[in-house]
Formats: sequence, structure tokens, C-alpha cells
Amino acid sequence: MSEKNLQVLLRRRPVGEPVADDFEIVETAVPSPGPGEVLVRARFLSLDPYMRGRMSDAKSYSKPVELGAVMEGMTVGEVVASNHPDFKAGDTVMGGYGWQRFCAVEAARLRKVDPAEAPLSANLGVLGMPGLTAWYGLEEIGEPKAGETVVISAASGAVGQVAGQIAKARGARVIGIAGGAAKCAFVKDELGFDACLDHRGDLDAQLDAACPEGIDVYWENVGGHVQEAVFPRFRDFGRMVMCGMIAQYNQAPGADAKGAPAGPNLGPVVRKRLRIQGFIVSDKGWQLYPQFRAEVLGLMKSKKLVWKEDVVQGLPNAPEAFIGLLKGKNFGKLVIAID
Repeated sequence: MSEKNLQVLLRRRPVGEPVADDFEIVETAVPSPGPGEVLVRARFLSLDPYMRGRMSDAKSYSKPVELGAVMEGMTVGEVVASNHPDFKAGDTVMGGYGWQRFCAVEAARLRKVDPAEAPLSANLGVLGMPGLTAWYGLEEIGEPKAGETVVISAASGAVGQVAGQIAKARGARVIGIAGGAAKCAFVKDELGFDACLDHRGDLDAQLDAACPEGIDVYWENVGGHVQEAVFPRFRDFGRMVMCGMIAQYNQAPGADAKGAPAGPNLGPVVRKRLRIQGFIVSDKGWQLYPQFRAEVLGLMKSKKLVWKEDVVQGLPNAPEAFIGLLKGKNFGKLVIAID
């Protein structure tokens, strides 16, 4: 091919917050698909907080990105060439194959999607891993019931906006937490949450006013002072869905985050019979993907679920966009338009 493959590599492992020099942008030859592989041209790349963990060599649930290797990430695009009978040139697919324009990937890592069902980039957000994370975490742990109070942190983000709307569709009263007036207005006015609280203000007072009878389900995306404010307000038999702790992702191993609270007193877990559970969507979530997609597409078509994307143009801008993501600068699901 006359085109080149544009790639973003991990140049060095960050200490604390990532910086631009931790990445390297290179041009290489377009790869040729091997036996059983498919050559895909990416159109959109998903940027997600979990990628910060992949930049570290600390022990985790998944292998870190090797130095000099392409950054990990899920994309959606078109098949250019195929050495597998299930895929042909022109098919639209999503899968995990990195911060790059082209990739030769095993067919088993790809999933066909219908471009007529939703905008292409939506397959990386509301219909992709973030949406599946929201749906699966509520199905398996949160279990929101009609009349219960559900609180969602990072409510305007890729996972939070879907989790809250699903809980609302199931009859719960949903309170979002976000940063700033614009995000809070979006969560309440466009996503349809019952209220949205600005964590930059007096969060304790806002929670007392919005949740006078306590909280049944808390979706944790943030940690830090938000978690400390929510925790004492759990009702008996409350459930805490531990999805992420973005406030601590840039914290060096073994170090205390500057100004971070010590954390809530976990003693009430016994007295209140609370359920606190973490999960990784890749454990079982993808096995349920058809069920998830059918339900969420139904909600989208009936106007009971809307979503917001933050689209950054050009793969070379991915490092700066990712650094901003970890600081809460994005508004909605962050995706990169490759070209």
C-alpha cells in the first residue's frame, strides 16, 4: 500500500501524571495480515482511564504495554484485507488493536458491527466497552430497583452517563456527581438524572439535600473526597459498584496522593450489611454483549438513552487528549478521529 501506518508508542513509563514525552509518534509500513488475521483501518480510537494502568509495570489484572510498543486501545474501522472466512473487505468491525491507523489482528479479537444501527464512534462508547461496563456492573452488582436512590460519580463520563440512564430506565431515582456547572446541567437536563451535584462545591451539604433518606447504590468511578462523602450515607443493604478510581490513577506506587483524604471508615460495612465489589468487564461481560447491545439499542431508539462524545481530531493529538482525560478535561466519551 502507498499509505503509511501511523502509530503512538509508549516511550517511557510515567511517574505520576503522564506527559507528552512519555509517548512517541512514528510512521511505519502497513502490516500484512498473516494466516487467520484481518487487516483493519481504524477510523476512531477509544481513550479510557484504564490505559493509565497499562503504562505502568506494577502488578495488575492485565499485562502492561511494553516500552517501544503501540499503546493499547480499542478502535472501530473497516476491513481492508482478510485471511479469515468470517471477514471480508469492507466489513465494519471493532476490537482491541491499539493507537494506530492500521493493524493486522486475529479474527477472534474482532466483532462485526452494523454501521446502520448507530454512528460508527458510538461502538466505542455507549455501545462499546464503557456502555457494556455500565450495563454489566448494574446487572451483576448494583441491581437497582424501582424507588431506590442511585448515585453515579463522574456522571457525565463515558460509563457514568450510561449507568445512570439504565438505572433510571429501571425505575430508580438517580443522582449524578460531576465537576462544574456545564457538566451538571448536561447530566440533569439532557441525560434526565433527577439531580446532579458539583463535587467542586460543598458535596456533603448537596448530598444531604439530594439524598435525605440515604443511598442504596453508589457507582464508583472516582474515589478520593467523593467516595468519602458518599460512603456514610449508605442505607442498610446498600451496594457499591467499584468500577474505577480515577482520582488516584496518577499516584505513584506506595505513595499517598497529595491532599487525598484517608478514606472512609469501613466499620459500617458490617452493621449496614453493605456489598462492596469490584469487577473487570472482560471477565464475563463480553459473553453477554448481544444481550447488552439489544437492550441499549432499544433504549436509544426509544429516546430513553442519549450520549455525549468528545471527539478529538487526529491520532497525533491522542497523547495530549489522554493526559487531559486523567484530569477531567473531557466532556463525554473521549474518542480520537484517526484521520
